[in-house]
Amino acid sequence: MNLSLSDIVPPLRWTAPSQVEPIASDPGLPEAWWQALPLDRACAAVGIAQVASRLADLTVACWGHLILGDIIPLLRFTNLEESLRTPSSREQVLALCTKVLEHLLETEPQDETAQPERQSIPEIIDEAFGALDERQRAISRDRLYATHRATLDELAQRFSVTRERIRQIERDLRDHVTAWLESPRAAPLTAHLAWLRTQLGSALPADELASAAAWHPTELVTLGIPVWRFIRTLLTDYEQADGWLVAGGSDELREKTRQLFTDGPVPLGEAVSMVAQLGVREDVGERWLAAVPHLRLLEGHVVPWPRSVNDKAEAVLAVAGASLSPEEIQSRIGEDYSLVGIRNQLTADARFLRLDRNKYGLARWGGEEYLGIREMIAREIERAGGEASVNTIVESLTTRYEVSESSVRAYAGGPGFERTQRGWIRVAGAGQGDYQPRRDVSMTRRCFRSRDGRWWHRVDVNAEHLRGSGSPLPTGFAAHLGMAPGGSLTASTPTGDVVISWHNQPTMGSIRPILVEYNAGEGDHVFLTVSDGGELLTRFLPAASPGLPPLARSLHLIGYTAPVASEAEGLRLIGGRIGLHEGPSREEVLERLRERGDRDILGFLTAS
Repeated sequence: MNLSLSDIVPPLRWTAPSQVEPIASDPGLPEAWWQALPLDRACAAVGIAQVASRLADLTVACWGHLILGDIIPLLRFTNLEESLRTPSSREQVLALCTKVLEHLLETEPQDETAQPERQSIPEIIDEAFGALDERQRAISRDRLYATHRATLDELAQRFSVTRERIRQIERDLRDHVTAWLESPRAAPLTAHLAWLRTQLGSALPADELASAAAWHPTELVTLGIPVWRFIRTLLTDYEQADGWLVAGGSDELREKTRQLFTDGPVPLGEAVSMVAQLGVREDVGERWLAAVPHLRLLEGHVVPWPRSVNDKAEAVLAVAGASLSPEEIQSRIGEDYSLVGIRNQLTADARFLRLDRNKYGLARWGGEEYLGIREMIAREIERAGGEASVNTIVESLTTRYEVSESSVRAYAGGPGFERTQRGWIRVAGAGQGDYQPRRDVSMTRRCFRSRDGRWWHRVDVNAEHLRGSGSPLPTGFAAHLGMAPGGSLTASTPTGDVVISWHNQPTMGSIRPILVEYNAGEGDHVFLTVSDGGELLTRFLPAASPGLPPLARSLHLIGYTAPVASEAEGLRLIGGRIGLHEGPSREEVLERLRERGDRDILGFLTAS
């Protein structure tokens, strides 16, 4: 007999050796005999009663919470009723263990046709196929159990029969194997399958089946295939998907795994213990977590990993537990997201809070929002009661934020602030917010409102933009940003500041670095606005295809690229983007576009 005690008692495989050793050790047997010594030799050395006694002690001490059929799977065949119970007393367990060992080791009567008592499982399988003819074995080898299955036509041609005859032989072979598995001769294999299921757990890398037992790679003489490939076909309750064997449905187990992490990051060790509750063995738990879509292993944590960059940035910050720069967030996400896009999302999404000049955290952490140097100076002045010394402001801001003294002093001496009689500064008396333009932003050409209420200005990229020249901004949009004649506004970008100044008319400095990052060309579009924190937010949109229908071309110019079901839906979207009420009529939309001067959009709508 090639079976050790651990082959018929699966819990011995996964119980800690420190628990097993003190109970199972026997002076008449070698160290770790329950794994290394064939069971018949162990019983011959110390007796069936002694081995059964050790097994009973282990069962009561270590596995009292399991049903007996999970501890000794052979009980399911010899005493089904008892196998469904948990251990109630040592005497009960000892009696059952003794009967199982006696039954397993009993000697069958010998006759001329009897098989050797100590056959290995590969030999037992070969015996089942040995009685088949060559055609049956070929169909088994090349179709039922092959990695690359022969077709019915190929086999039919090889044996000069019809496809239907091959199909019938295949069906008969399956019935033959099913009947054989229910016979006493297959008992060692069925016991092995029961043990194997406890070893596999609910998920296991498929390539580990070949090494689950030392004899799994053995080639079957009758079929010319390794034993594990035949055994794989018997594990019908396991689905193979993406390199894993999964009990039941793989999609179901993946979804259950994902649900464990909906509340956010979990340390890896704790996460492995959590999936162990789903039946995934701890030694493969990390690999399983890494294989589940929409989860990711990140810096020793398991995090939800949905599709949106916003959600990924939130996961990165939650794991870090501290504010990070957009560059650090981009690096930790490690995917093909532009730095400009990440920065824009951090600014626009209420889940994030700008905590320093180039640092963002999660809003739920709390903290004071960094608003840009100009706004921070104004806040310091307000806290001081309306005026403050420049030195005090410099010390406060450079201590708390990553800003230089020279930058703070430059802003403090610039537009928006004025000196008091004692040499301190205060917010300039002529508030820029008092300026009223002739046309507000809703009546300004190429300005559009997004769903979050922000107004964006569309820049149609031309050669001057690509060369690095500045460009004019509409008065209504500049006033919407809080500007007034004579003032200026500095908006930050990942590649440097962009200054918007208002002398004769509002003018924006070069945005060439942004266009380079987007790989923009003439005819493309960039929608831009400035956040409350002083960041220039941009959205890039390539030029529309000339083949687009006129309605789609008009929607493209407001930044909308999804298909619409009807012209009425398109007009509703355009009306909302140019500040009209809900559900405007076609004439109202056209009239507003005329008043604003959006002749390009108007032209496409009247042509549709």
